[in-house]
Amino acid sequence: MSQRRVVIIGGGLGGLATSLRLAAQGWNVTVCEAGGSFGGKMNRWCERGFRFDTGPSLVTMPWVFAELFEALGSRLEDHLELMRLHPIAAYSYDDGTQFVHTTNMPEWLGTVRQLDRRDVDGFFRFMELGSRLYEVSKDTFLRRRPLDWMNATNPAGLTQMPWRYAWGNYHKAVAAHFSSPHLQQLFDRYPTYVGSSPYKSPATLAVIPFIEYAFGGWYIKGGLYRLVETLLEFAGQLRVTMLLKAEVARIEQDGGRVTGVQLADGTRLPADVIVMNGDASNVPALIANGNGHLKAHPMPPAERSMSGLVFLFGVKRTMPEIHHHQVFFSADYGREFAQLWDERRFPEDPTVYVNAPSRSDRSIVPDEGEILFVMANAPANDGEWNEGDIREARRRVMARLRRGGFPDIENEIVVSDVWTPRRLGSRYLMPGGAIYGTHSQGWRKAFLRPPNKDRKYQGLYYVGGSTHPGGGTPIVLRSAQITTELIGRYERA
Repeated sequence: MSQRRVVIIGGGLGGLATSLRLAAQGWNVTVCEAGGSFGGKMNRWCERGFRFDTGPSLVTMPWVFAELFEALGSRLEDHLELMRLHPIAAYSYDDGTQFVHTTNMPEWLGTVRQLDRRDVDGFFRFMELGSRLYEVSKDTFLRRRPLDWMNATNPAGLTQMPWRYAWGNYHKAVAAHFSSPHLQQLFDRYPTYVGSSPYKSPATLAVIPFIEYAFGGWYIKGGLYRLVETLLEFAGQLRVTMLLKAEVARIEQDGGRVTGVQLADGTRLPADVIVMNGDASNVPALIANGNGHLKAHPMPPAERSMSGLVFLFGVKRTMPEIHHHQVFFSADYGREFAQLWDERRFPEDPTVYVNAPSRSDRSIVPDEGEILFVMANAPANDGEWNEGDIREARRRVMARLRRGGFPDIENEIVVSDVWTPRRLGSRYLMPGGAIYGTHSQGWRKAFLRPPNKDRKYQGLYYVGGSTHPGGGTPIVLRSAQITTELIGRYERA
């Protein structure tokens, strides 16, 4: 097995996890990353003592991370410190309502009663819905490719699907459980975790709020990029060949079986197996044309998940009055998503998410100050995002923060950066900056994503947020596990 060669295209979280799992099994692994750093969207930007995570900001399902370390013969707690967040987030509404969302049951039920006493029962019923969906999916959707679901440990569990709400519309399911418009807006936010609209997504996504509430939200001390740094240390120990600025221009194949890749500089890397850890929609161009030109994406805008507009602000003042996670809701959620999806434009009044990890971890800032990751949803179009577009979008974002009671920081920002959908798309080769590949709207898009094993070419596999089972850090790690197991099944020496 030691002579079997695998090339992984892309050094994101899924590619790194797959490379380590395969290397631990004896494969000769090479990772080709087109950019200047590993981690993909889970990356870091440092300036004047401020250390920003530029991608994911929250960890859920921590045992999935622990399983990866166990597969490498180690323990997560020997390398990383996970901190459970309390509260999960603070929410601010246009009418002035504010409260915190916590996994402490007495505290949270007290908040729910204040908003609408009827919704205590609705909350329990909604969590029950999510729980049943999770029990069905944990050994099927989240552990195996769709073709193998009936071989799950307990296939009879599929008969326990909560049919009354699970296959309906997500927003309608939320409205059926909550009377409070504030709670409706809160729970309507969860499909955005996978780049989708609550008004167009299936109610099966109710599993997302259940997972967050039942298992908590976690932060990695030192920043989430510490996970990438730790995986890179393992890559060195396992002798994985890690190549930066190694853009793959072509996937070579012979008689329907992949044989290697060619880099943009002409270097050829032979391979018995190739794993694509980039957007799956880019592969046909790499095989058919081999020109390395991935700017004309085949994925239509209507099929793309949402993108995001991100501002990174390092402020000089320490702000104990803010929370680690805060959400400032727009006045009209329905109108906001109509502009995002139907009109495909940045909203006039965007909902704004603020991640301030320095509230929990002072090691990532200078002696004073705060790190602010400020994000609003944006459509994954192929637009320019010129300086005027950015300036106007920033004005709308800051206006929403001011209306929500967030402190005025305009004169206290000492370092800043901006990531537009165009920049995301260019850096990570994502169509229009679509963070999760295709959206999860409609059950087919939610559950029949691009497969982990190519249907046409032998030896070609996929891993990451654009393939099964989807986006989000723990789900990407599940993707790596599924892909590794498929390679072990079909690529025996």
